[in-house]
Amino acid sequence: MGLILCPDDGDNSSPDATWSCVRFHAFRKRLARAEGFALDEMWGFGGDRPWSEVSTSLEPLLDHPDVCGDNLSTADCAAMLPRLEAITGEWLEEPAEPLLQQLIEDARRLTVVLRFCVDEDVELLFA
Repeated sequence: MGLILCPDDGDNSSPDATWSCVRFHAFRKRLARAEGFALDEMWGFGGDRPWSEVSTSLEPLLDHPDVCGDNLSTADCAAMLPRLEAITGEWLEEPAEPLLQQLIEDARRLTVVLRFCVDEDVELLFA
């Protein structure tokens, strides 16, 4: 089973970012680590730490069900974009490892999708 993040514009030719559920979890864990907390400690991910205790513009992406759930707004996409780009840059400076290289590519694809959502003023769909 997999996951697709795409603009909710009804156009199959729009950019998308796809993951297996396992790799999406690894992606979000690495993003949370970059933001200074462990995703597995958070409510909804096996822990009991409330989301109100963390402050990150990536919260709409991190604190979201893998499938279904509400779309992310254009404003959410715009707020997440700079931080995702900054984290990707940080990851590029880390020693190369196969999983990290995959996560960098995932982040780049998601950046394209977020930018499209902002530019076209459409929501981000979790499918």
